[in-house]
Amino acid sequence: MPQGHGPFDQIFSEAFGTRFESLARWSRRALVVLAVVLVLALAACYWWFHPAINLGSRQVWTWIIAVAALAAGGLWVASLRSSSRSALLRRLMVVPASVVAAFVLGVLLGQPFIPGNAERYASVLTTTEGTFAEDIEEVDYSEVPVIDRDSAIILGNRAMGSIPEYVSQFEIADTYSQINYQGRPVRVSPLAYADLFKWLSNRDTGIPAYVLVDMASQETQVVRLERPIMYSDSEPLARNVDRHVQLRYPTYLFDQKSFELDEDGNPWWVYPVQRRTIGLFDGTTIARVVLVDACTGETEDYAIEDCPAWVDRAYPADLIIEQYNWSGAYSGGWLNSWLGQQGVVRTTPGTNGELGYNYLAQGEDIYLYSGVSSVTADSSNVGFILVNQRTGESHYYPVAGATEDSAMASAEGQVQNLGYQSTFPLLLNVAGQPTYFMSLKDDAGLVKMYAMINVEQYQTVATGSTVAECQEAYLDMMADAGVLGEDEAAAASDKRDVEGVVETIAQAVVDGNSHFYVTLVGDDAIYDFALPGMLEIVTYQPGDAISFTCTESDRVMTVTSLGERDEADAPTDPDGTAIEGTAETPPQEGQEG
Repeated sequence: MPQGHGPFDQIFSEAFGTRFESLARWSRRALVVLAVVLVLALAACYWWFHPAINLGSRQVWTWIIAVAALAAGGLWVASLRSSSRSALLRRLMVVPASVVAAFVLGVLLGQPFIPGNAERYASVLTTTEGTFAEDIEEVDYSEVPVIDRDSAIILGNRAMGSIPEYVSQFEIADTYSQINYQGRPVRVSPLAYADLFKWLSNRDTGIPAYVLVDMASQETQVVRLERPIMYSDSEPLARNVDRHVQLRYPTYLFDQKSFELDEDGNPWWVYPVQRRTIGLFDGTTIARVVLVDACTGETEDYAIEDCPAWVDRAYPADLIIEQYNWSGAYSGGWLNSWLGQQGVVRTTPGTNGELGYNYLAQGEDIYLYSGVSSVTADSSNVGFILVNQRTGESHYYPVAGATEDSAMASAEGQVQNLGYQSTFPLLLNVAGQPTYFMSLKDDAGLVKMYAMINVEQYQTVATGSTVAECQEAYLDMMADAGVLGEDEAAAASDKRDVEGVVETIAQAVVDGNSHFYVTLVGDDAIYDFALPGMLEIVTYQPGDAISFTCTESDRVMTVTSLGERDEADAPTDPDGTAIEGTAETPPQEGQEG
């Protein structure tokens, strides 16, 4: 056998010499069969794993390096079989070695310490400063999301349990994307085949429904589809939606997909397309969006600026947080990011090791919200950001105040005797004041109370068993603290006084709490009296006069306080005599009871 003369010869001889010498003794036919098997295996692996054929993909580089290693091995075997061309074949091994060198160089070129890269990182996400009271619409409490993802999952599972013909064959996928659907904040998730055997039984008919959870009203429904979902995560073969879209666009680098609905309720998969801006793998942003019809598999490809308005999540939340943290870290240069750290900021951390952010609905779009704190002191926020997840438009609002985890701890401390846990705060505009809003859940994950904390004036916590009750307590608290004038607090309140005669009373239990629903004579509205706060409502019956204060709503009116009972308010006969025997006017002494 020819002897090696270079560094690659020594490396290969020491690592694989015996094995390659054995291969060199194989017949030409055996080597051809081996090559064909390897090619077929690579083709099968490509179809199954479907990496993007793009030099910006780390996954595809593992394939490139593997192929380079096979090529180097093939050249070595060929050099062992041919004495006359041995030197040339071994010199050609520089080619696969240069592939590995190119990978290492591409990684290095993306590092922030490379001159000019810090400025590139800082400019990936362009953030402008905004005015909170002007940019953020004042809160509409009928559209405030009062449950988080975990609670939405609990409600979805309950709704699924009410449809036994689906439970035996399907389960709910863990997608639960939050979107704006027909002006309402909702979480939506498709059903999925329960297991491989259920897929074999139902693959021809597809997935028949998706689950829709209204984040404000907590109404949950399983929406049956006229056209079933044929392309999903739970499809293992050709109709697996990830495989389907990647093979149709083989060079696209796809980011985290989401499941969304158009305004007609048709299900779509939304695939953001990444673009690298720094080195081979870094400076990621979103350049395009591919929409996949979940029922037919048809695709639509849009530049990010042409994305349809009903799409809510073109920019994944994790990517937005990463992009803002780049600008927060490198806006003053790379050295400043770890030495002086002057002006270096970051988004606030979440709980349980997760990123700290939430979503805010504005108009047709969903905005990602996160607090911003200094890297040198994270006990308070210096401001917060709102980023449009469809367009990537980013705004920063300088508001010094409590961090989200501090607000959560304050809310939990207010009800520590009940042991409730706080959801991650939602940022609201209440009378021009940036306000944290949180739901308080019991151990079963059910929402029991609500809390509001002013971001800047965070010493006092307002709580209530309903959103309306919490709102009124918060406005009163802000007025008492001098943050709002009495006129401002009254203008921000959506409460109104109501008087009338009870027409009907019905009782219901919602999430373990009793509610009385009342209608009045000549009034089409439905009024909700929640117990135990409105306990006196149990003494009323049809025909009684009643007065109370409630909050305005397009749906059920929530009663916040019940007026005093007064004989003068009792309903009367046409001749003006008070009706006896009602709860408003008891029989007088000397009369028959």
